[in-house]
Amino acid sequence: MQENYNKKNYQYAPFSKVHLRVYIAICLGQIACGYSLGISGLAIEAANKCLNITSIWNGLIGSGTLIGLGGSIFMGRLADKIGRHHMLMINMYVLSFLSIIQLFTSNLLFTFMIRIGIGLMIAIDYTVGNALLIEWMPIQEGAKKQSSILLYWTLGFVISYPIGLIIHGFGPLTWRIILASGAFFSLIAALYRTSFNLPGSPSWLASRGNFVDANKIIQYQLGKKWGLPKHLERYKPIKSLSWTELFNKHYLRRTIVGGGFYACQSFAYFGISIFLPLILKSMNLQNNYLPGIIYNIGIFVGVSIGVVIFNHIGRKIFLTSTFLISAISIGLLALSLHANAWIKVVLFLIFAMSLSSGLVFDYTYTTELFDVKIRATGVGTCIAISRIGAFLGTFLLPIINQNYGTSTAMFICFIVLVFGALICGILAIETAALSK
Repeated sequence: MQENYNKKNYQYAPFSKVHLRVYIAICLGQIACGYSLGISGLAIEAANKCLNITSIWNGLIGSGTLIGLGGSIFMGRLADKIGRHHMLMINMYVLSFLSIIQLFTSNLLFTFMIRIGIGLMIAIDYTVGNALLIEWMPIQEGAKKQSSILLYWTLGFVISYPIGLIIHGFGPLTWRIILASGAFFSLIAALYRTSFNLPGSPSWLASRGNFVDANKIIQYQLGKKWGLPKHLERYKPIKSLSWTELFNKHYLRRTIVGGGFYACQSFAYFGISIFLPLILKSMNLQNNYLPGIIYNIGIFVGVSIGVVIFNHIGRKIFLTSTFLISAISIGLLALSLHANAWIKVVLFLIFAMSLSSGLVFDYTYTTELFDVKIRATGVGTCIAISRIGAFLGTFLLPIINQNYGTSTAMFICFIVLVFGALICGILAIETAALSK
């Protein structure tokens, strides 16, 4: 290692081709993930037109992918054991395969199981893709690039709505074609990653004591003058690191904050967004499609605003305010379901923009909370905890909406969002300095 002491820290290298290659590979995966999650709502609506589906099956099909995403804890653990490269090279191919299979079955149980499998593949991009991105990006670019990939996830999620509306006229096949359409985007991501091979993570190799290979990758990708930073070269090899360490004295608060805010946010976001067609129908609007498009535009605008102001406001204040504003707007909407249509649309738009602006924290903040030796496991655990909220939102809200009304469903979202604000206001750790 002595020969590397005069090498420059690769994390301060200027943005170059390898950084762009990693960034594009992760962004394409995010589009595919967002689309695969978002498309299920319109598929369920189309399925309801030709099949006798109960509200329980609506909830299960809608939440299947999110249940699979709960496997993030295992995918993150696996990535911290075997590395990032191979998992990211195959998951998009598997996602494409599973998406296409949906075209050939109308069995709800089998479809539910496929959706869980799709969620597991998405979990790899959520955890492993995030870890690789932050471990390759230059320090001054890391948080900016990581927050911006949410734009691509949101783009995939948002475009699923108009594409799902366009796919119609195929009778009983319509809902299966809608679900299978996700294969197009995942296959693009898979082929890109094959054509422009992703590098391994130098930080992960160093955390395993493999300093020679780590420096070889750095110098191959960036040039001979770059190498590992000194603090990574002093890492002792990690043979085994249990995920239970996330609940020890050092990491417990970070795990509670990361998983807690994410779960509360996911409950409202996925519960409302995936079942948007059903929610809009219950709001007694004359035209459900236009408000749906406005809502999705609001999501994209909200994430864009979040990306722009992310590094100009403290993490704790920004995150807490997104919960408070979205809670107030959904609470007022619950009280205004018999008001003028445009009042409801405006409140819904404020809710979409405020809640979605906080999505930029899903990747950046959870990554900042944990150091490299346990990062993928930590992020994976936070995502797994968040999927409990996402599952409860997507499973319970359509049932509550059908049996107790939209107003009750929205009030429950209000309570969950207020709880999220309390978690952030009391326990959130300020990590903004890590990205500067």
